Amino acid sequence: MKTQIITLESHDDLISVRDKLSWAKTPRILLVLPKYEKVNLRVLDWKVLQRHADSLGAQLGLVTRRAKVRRDAESLGIPVFASTTEAQRESWLDRAPRKRRVPRPPRRNLRTLRDAIYEKEAPWRTSLLGRVLAFTVGVLAVLALASLFIPRATLTLYPESKTQSVVIPVAADKSTQGVSVTGQVPAQVVKATVSAEQSLAIVSQISVPKSKSKGVIRFTNLSQDEVNIPAGTTVSSEAIQFVTLKDVRLPAGLDEFVEVPIEAVEAGERGNVAENTITSIKGSLGLSISLTNPEPTKGGANANVVGATDDDRAKLRDVAVENLLRDAETKLREQLASDDLLLPDTIEAVKSIEETFTPAAGEPGKQLTLKMRVEFSGRYVSGDDLNELSLSTLNASAEDGFAASALPGYKLVGDPSTDSAGVSHFDLEVSRSLLRQVDEMQVFSLVRGRKPQEAQTALTSALSLRQEPEIAVFPSWYPWLPLIPFNISVETK
Repeated sequence: MKTQIITLESHDDLISVRDKLSWAKTPRILLVLPKYEKVNLRVLDWKVLQRHADSLGAQLGLVTRRAKVRRDAESLGIPVFASTTEAQRESWLDRAPRKRRVPRPPRRNLRTLRDAIYEKEAPWRTSLLGRVLAFTVGVLAVLALASLFIPRATLTLYPESKTQSVVIPVAADKSTQGVSVTGQVPAQVVKATVSAEQSLAIVSQISVPKSKSKGVIRFTNLSQDEVNIPAGTTVSSEAIQFVTLKDVRLPAGLDEFVEVPIEAVEAGERGNVAENTITSIKGSLGLSISLTNPEPTKGGANANVVGATDDDRAKLRDVAVENLLRDAETKLREQLASDDLLLPDTIEAVKSIEETFTPAAGEPGKQLTLKMRVEFSGRYVSGDDLNELSLSTLNASAEDGFAASALPGYKLVGDPSTDSAGVSHFDLEVSRSLLRQVDEMQVFSLVRGRKPQEAQTALTSALSLRQEPEIAVFPSWYPWLPLIPFNISVETK
């Protein structure tokens, strides 16, 4: 029988293979799958291709060695061969005849069957009066449920109040680890670095060097060799140094001498020294020569000018330190929380980072400026520790039947003082408002289901209140308080 052979490629899919089948005009169509490549066709795809071949009046066959494809094809009744030669030589299995579906004839008694299955409603349910009564009952049931769950009420009670106050003697120490009911609290350390620049007008007079002292030095030979003494050789007395002003040659021979002019290194009256006081020479020349000044040195002078004295610098430093201390306290407070307590008498300078006077000591000037940068430290007590101490003390002395309505407040009584051991002592006055406790279950039993005025009277007579309670009902036109307790909220003030 004539067979159309179609070779598939790995990129073929259901649509492309179906198009290739459409061109076949033979009673048999043989699809040859690639030997070393995979064609992505599912069982459902093979079923579609088989039906398409049937619609063309042809029988579909496959040539492949892939086990999975062979199993899928055999499950659909598609002949599978190992080669095209085998497919042309062997006979193909006949296709099973296709069955034709014959529709069932329509049923003529559907309305009768429906009437037999569904029972008719009772007459009272189909009548107008019955429907109105049923609707009315439903509405009343909904309204009854709404009357239970929708109304809400808010009760504002003003129970009896008291003020509880106590003064606690507190001792803050760095070595304390925790808060004690005896008043012991830990002291924390905080540090800050502050800078200041302070100026002071100078009216004092100081003496400053004006001219250098001059004189003559005599060098005596202590050896038999000639000695060269260069200009700039340094000689000195106990108080001041001088330098030679020219090169000289000390003749050879014991006790030979030469005189050389000298000048003081520093200007001022200090350079005027007495005779025979310049006896030292710098360097190795002192091993072979001796020296002295046969006459006093003269010409060194000082001048009185406007300049800062030691008292001026001390005065300016005291002012700068006072300003630094004030700025340090401000800066330390900025690092603390609002409820932390700084101990001002513990603030101290721990390290001076910079201290520069302009002009320097001994220099003239009409204005003295001081730049200072100092690190300060101080101790404080944290607000959490103070709150813990306050609560523990107040709770220990609270009256039964009352409860706190807010966190306690505290304030210092006097200024803190720190002893020689580093322990800061101060008195802390703490106070809080107490409200008499209210039993909410008792309130619910007194007010639920009553009119607001009746509930207000019952609450006033049963509870200890400082003023009449306030009752708000939602919706406002509803005449009674809710019956369900969780629809009533109680607030105490």
